[in-house]
Amino acid sequence: MIGSTRQIRVFVHREPVDMRKQYDSLAVLVAGSLGADALSGDLYVFVGKTRKRAKVLYWDGTGLCLFAKRLEKGLFIAPWARPSAGPLAITTTELALLLEGSELVGRTPLSPAPFSLAANGFGLVRRREHIE
Repeated sequence: MIGSTRQIRVFVHREPVDMRKQYDSLAVLVAGSLGADALSGDLYVFVGKTRKRAKVLYWDGTGLCLFAKRLEKGLFIAPWARPSAGPLAITTTELALLLEGSELVGRTPLSPAPFSLAANGFGLVRRREHIE
């Protein structure tokens, strides 16, 4: 099961992918096209040329998992039609919308940026160790 934590990053491959590809060939795409490590624990999404099928590659700590979905009605987004360089980074919430066939994914940020203490001007406070 994929957790719903904001710590999991999701990347969508921007080119159409042959949906006959399986674990190893999709992992090669992650390394080559996305410049990432398929064993990082992040989610990597691939959409077929017809936009009726999508696959998600995920390392769960013990092995590669491959989730596949075929839409009966509607189409997945066409990430190759979204002008930008590199993979499309989305949140897990946006991934849920993508897998439902929503066209809103990738057009505008649907979730706020992850909260970071350092980004908000707060320093990290370390606990003092009590030595007795």
